[in-house]
Parts: sequence; structure tokens; C-alpha cells
Amino acid sequence: MSEMSVSVVGVGRLGAPLAACLASKGYSVVAADTDAAKVAALSRGDAPVREPGLPEMLQEHRGRVRATSDIGEAVRESEITFIVVPTPSEEDGEFSLRHVLAVCAPIGRALRDKGGFPVVVLTSTVMPGATGGAVREALEAASGRRCGREFGLCYSPEFIALGSVIRDMLSPDFILIGESDPRSGDRLAALYGTLCDNSPPVARMNFVNAELAKLAVNTYVTTKISYANMLAGLCERLPEADVDVVTSALGLDGRIGRKYLKGATRYGGPCFPRDNVAFARLARRLGARAPLAEATQEINREHGAALAQVALSRLPPGGTVGILGLSYKPETDVVTESAGVDVAGRLAAAGVRVVAYDPAGMANARTVLGDQVHFAASAAECARASDVLVITTPWEEFQRLSFGASPDGTAPRAVIDCWRVLRPAQREGMAEYIVPGTGPTRS
Repeated sequence: MSEMSVSVVGVGRLGAPLAACLASKGYSVVAADTDAAKVAALSRGDAPVREPGLPEMLQEHRGRVRATSDIGEAVRESEITFIVVPTPSEEDGEFSLRHVLAVCAPIGRALRDKGGFPVVVLTSTVMPGATGGAVREALEAASGRRCGREFGLCYSPEFIALGSVIRDMLSPDFILIGESDPRSGDRLAALYGTLCDNSPPVARMNFVNAELAKLAVNTYVTTKISYANMLAGLCERLPEADVDVVTSALGLDGRIGRKYLKGATRYGGPCFPRDNVAFARLARRLGARAPLAEATQEINREHGAALAQVALSRLPPGGTVGILGLSYKPETDVVTESAGVDVAGRLAAAGVRVVAYDPAGMANARTVLGDQVHFAASAAECARASDVLVITTPWEEFQRLSFGASPDGTAPRAVIDCWRVLRPAQREGMAEYIVPGTGPTRS
């Protein structure tokens, strides 16, 4: 357990879990945000965002978390400051620094009179060159101090997925640190040594290599996803082929591995799609080429159109398509670039009646889809109203659905189970059960 004081600037979907995880390891945490509602929630010990395990962790360790709207105060009372604010995508695909630079000003002013060697850690995803460029310059200008000599600066992005943020923070595959100087890297690596439960390897390097590594990891993962989906498209046209059988064999090869190698739905969420776009944009700006990233994104876009076409091919005239799953993955309400929202929007635009349900993402999906989609009150209601049902997110709740002559409703004429969530007993009464990535049976 540690008695060090740490500040977290920005307590949204990543910052709030980070504050809770630090507190759970004995750190005294000062959480700062300009959003008064988030500050008020944390002050009560409540979670300001939806994330499994966060409410319980904050309640258990609320005595070590203090919230404030004064960023300077948070910095003055801590030895290490984490910047966890959004870096939204610009029109050209690059990441904006406007929120980062906005908080650098009060952070820098607070550093001006601090003793010792305070360290600032940027966790938000940025373009290569940003940390050692505009971010460092803003902190130096506001503080009047020299980076690497009178204060430290690190770039250390998180590799997490919404819905499992706490688990991913406490047990990461590895830690990535870009450092202004060895002393700063040592301080941050020591903190991670107490925060993480699994003693992960730590990769330390300069800023630009760390910034590029963050983008490279995510674009490599999306390449695996799109490769598996491309393979699924081949299997669907090859008699007796099964993408799950093929990818299971591929995953046994140590050069490939099993993670993210499953033909299912397109990738989505707040990171993967935009990181691919940013990677390709970086290459163009540098006069290089990144055709693999561009192809990965194109395959991802085409996948939604292909899935919508499968649903349309089974739809009777005037029929209804049901979509189960609007969040981009289970255990989160985020619908950004999700497969369910994408397919629902495509079908609605084609004049098809669409009914949809998600355990958490309904409100956010309404802001995207509006009144072009009917939102069901339950998964069972969505299934009852559907002629064709598409399961696009593998929520555990969907594994308990009953079909056929049960009291829960009647079976749709076709179910497209993208994630193989239904057991054999649940498929009884269905005219057609479709698993993407499986080829026709030979007659």
C-alpha cells in the first residue's frame, strides 16, 4: 500500500476507474474535472460513468478519493498528475489536443511553485510528436520550468476496453511509457509496480516511439479482426467451411495467437476505428503509405453492408428485422461505431422496419438512430416482433432467451447469431439459424 498522493485530471470513462484503482492500492487521489456533475458524484462516492465494478470500488475506497473542480489545487496536492481528457478526432482524422492543452495551462501554473520533482503523465491518445511538442511546450510556458530537469513528463496510454476497464488496468498485458528522462520513467514504473496485480512487462522509450506504438498496437489488432471477418466471407461461400474451425487452427500458431481472431461483427467503439484512420492520416502526412490500415478500415465498413444484406435476403415482404445489441461490446452503454447501430441504420435507410434492444445502450442509440428505429422494452419483445433477428452483441442476457412455443414468444423465421450465443436447445422452432462464417452443407 502507498501513501503517495496522485491527481487525476479528467474523470470520465477512463479517469474515474483510474482514480478508483489508485485508491484501492492505497494512494491518496485528488480527482479534478470541470464537469460539476462528475465532481459531485465522486464527492458522494458515486460513479460518474457506467463501468462494471466502479461503483463498488469507489464506495469501498471513498475515503481516499477527493474530488474538486480546481485543477491547480489537485496538482499542488499531488506528486504525480495523470491527464485523462478526450482527444477527439479532427475532420482529417488526426487527434485534437484542444482539451489536453486547456488543462496544461492550470497544471503548468500549479507546477510553478511546487517543490521536488513533480511528474505529469499524459494517458490520452495523441499523434506522434504531440507529447514532446505542443504538450511539453504548454507545460513549460505555464510553469516557467524545464521539462526533464525541473519536472517530469511521461506519455503512458492505457490499453483497455470499456466494460472491463478496471480488470484491464489492474492486469494489463504490458505497460507503455514514453519518458522525458529516466527519473520520470522510474517514478511512473514504480507506481505501476504497485498498481498492477500481474507484474506486467514495462516498455520504456522516448515520446514519439511510445505515441507510434500506441497507434500501432490498435491498428494491428483491428487488422486481425478484419482478417477474420474477411476469412468468414470466404467460408460462407465454400461448402462445409467453418470460420471458427479455421481460426482455431490459426490461433495455435505462436506467430498469430488466438486473441481477436474471430469472424463475427465489425469492430467499433471509441478507439479502434479512429486509430486506424489516424494511422493512415499520419502516413500520408509523412509521405509514406499505410495501405494495410486503409484496407482494414474498408473491410470493416463493408462488413456492415454484408450483414444487412444477409438479413434482407431472409426478410419477407413488409417484414421486420430485430437487432439485439446496440452497444459496441457487452457491459458498456457506448454505441460508437457499433455493429448493431450500423446495421440498424442501413436497414432503416432501405425502408425496412427495424426493432432493436440493448441492455445498456438504448439511450445512446436513440441519439444516433432517432425515430427511424423502434426500441423494444426487452430482448423477448424484440424477438417476438421480428421476422429476422440479428444478434450483434454477445450480451449474457441474450443467452437466456427462449423461442418457439415458450411463454416468452414465438421464433423469428431466421436468426443471424453473429457471436454464437444461442445454445442448440434455444434454436428449436427456428426455420433458419445462421452463423456468419459457415458455408453451405453439401447436398
